[in-house]
Amino acid sequence: MNIPSDPKPQGLSDALMRGDLLSAKCPSREVMKHVTSRWGVLVLIALEHGTLRFSQLRRRVGGVSERMLAQTLRWLEGDGLVLRVEYDVVPPHVEYQLTPLGREAAEKVRVLADWIEGSMPRIAAHWAEAGTGPQGEDATQA
Repeated sequence: MNIPSDPKPQGLSDALMRGDLLSAKCPSREVMKHVTSRWGVLVLIALEHGTLRFSQLRRRVGGVSERMLAQTLRWLEGDGLVLRVEYDVVPPHVEYQLTPLGREAAEKVRVLADWIEGSMPRIAAHWAEAGTGPQGEDATQA
């Protein structure tokens, strides 16, 4: 494989539009944080199959607190990945769905999630060999 030693130079506007995730000041890092957070990934996957109300979404994403789910939804909505639709009825009725951009993001994180689930036997074997648990804790300390 022949890898060029000097990548093709970019114009300043190209560089600014693309971002540089390895740079501490890159705004893309905020979106990366929102999308790849534990709850961000799970919310995107949960909404892949359609519109859900807050309570339905919370049940689907087991273990998420109401506060964390609300914060995650605000982040994803702010990034243009989730659409929040509020109905003016009593009691209040709010639904969440993926935007076209959100569907693209969900497809990408689904690939990672599928890889993790498919690789769990190898990961669990490593945990057993290393004497660690799912959180990287020493199994002998538990």
